[in-house]
Amino acid sequence: MNQGRQLQRQPDRYQVGTFVKTASPHVIEILGGSGLDFAVLDAEHAPLDRAMLDLMMLAGRAADLPLLVRIPDSQPASFLSVLDMGAAGVLVPHVDTVDQAAAAVRNARFRGGNRGYSSSPRFAGYGSLGMAKALTAGDQAVVICQIESPQAVTHAAAIAALPGVDGLFIGRADLALAMGLEDAKHPDVMAAADSSIAAALAAGKLAGVFAGTPQERDRYAAQGVNWFVMGSDQSLLRQGAAAMAHPTR
Repeated sequence: MNQGRQLQRQPDRYQVGTFVKTASPHVIEILGGSGLDFAVLDAEHAPLDRAMLDLMMLAGRAADLPLLVRIPDSQPASFLSVLDMGAAGVLVPHVDTVDQAAAAVRNARFRGGNRGYSSSPRFAGYGSLGMAKALTAGDQAVVICQIESPQAVTHAAAIAALPGVDGLFIGRADLALAMGLEDAKHPDVMAAADSSIAAALAAGKLAGVFAGTPQERDRYAAQGVNWFVMGSDQSLLRQGAAAMAHPTR
């Protein structure tokens, strides 16, 4: 079975994607023709159940758009479910320590890990690949750890250096809250984010941030950031509608 386009672990240019929070395979189909490098299905903050994630994953395969899933927690079953569906990888929230990062890698891996195996899901070609090829295909899943606390920032270099961790994604909003702040652009938050970005780049891994505007993306790209999540399907819809709205409203 064709595994489709893959997310690059060491891109020669920065990659751009968006969060998807609306439960609709049609959104994925539309985004597939947009030129984006990937999309992230947000199962942490959006009402996406297992059946809908499966349909959206089908749409991603049809549109040749790599889909990652931001899982809601670090339970092994959360990894197993979305990776069996054929997700290109997982965005793992609130990874604060090396031990937590190592557990995430184990949950995403067959060889050397603890991911349960069945030949029947989509990732294994519905039984057509054979066990060895299916294990190899499954172990290609990308693991990106979210850095969202001062503790995580302290351990960012060690987390990034861990084999099997493909990148760091700095969650500035939760990082701000964990620092007792209510501004994701506070200088202390920005400095912590810069430190984590440097740690990812020093380890030769993906360095990811959320960028709200092209200007913010370009500023971070000049810093070496190579993995951007920009907005979401909701913000794209809202901004497009607002641009068409009557100017007096």
